[in-house]
Amino acid sequence: MITPHSGPTASPAAPGSGGRPDAAPAPRRDAEASKAAILRAARYLLARHAHADITLKAVADRAGVSAPLILKYFGNKDALFARVMSFESDADALLDAPLGELGRHMVRHVLEGQTQRGADPVLRIVFAPLQGEQGETLRANFRAQVSERLAGRLTGPDAGLRAELAVSTLLGLGVMYGIARGSHLRATSVDAIVDRYAPAVQAQLAP
Repeated sequence: MITPHSGPTASPAAPGSGGRPDAAPAPRRDAEASKAAILRAARYLLARHAHADITLKAVADRAGVSAPLILKYFGNKDALFARVMSFESDADALLDAPLGELGRHMVRHVLEGQTQRGADPVLRIVFAPLQGEQGETLRANFRAQVSERLAGRLTGPDAGLRAELAVSTLLGLGVMYGIARGSHLRATSVDAIVDRYAPAVQAQLAP
């Protein structure tokens, strides 16, 4: 019996392979990496522009993603910037050291944020005056999530005052190093600055 098709039988293509049986699935960008890129882009823009002037397209362009992807991950612009204006995870890293070593850790953390990542997220508080109503959200979050959290770790009198003085000392260094870009500071090694500056921060943490 002669069959209607006498040529070689092709193997069925794998679903989604576009007709190529050996095609590998297209690589998919890691969702967490995309979210992190979006948050970094939004933080960068928030440090340089008023919240009202920042568009989702601008965030997407800087992050290298599409604006619809931002909506998928964060819902809307307000939800995205609510995350950006939180200092919770930044404080986790900033305060991640025993109290007796915390001054050195905090100073190193801020400096390495500048040298290795180009910015330290805690310094966003410096730009609160640019942000109108959102600036008060930044201030409230910073007080609760950074300075008051630090105060909760301190013993002895005036814990709140000492925490705010320690954070003030730290922010002054961050501004001079990362924003004013002091030439002498930038020419000095991180280790040398930590050795010289950390005792001033630690002095406020001690009872």
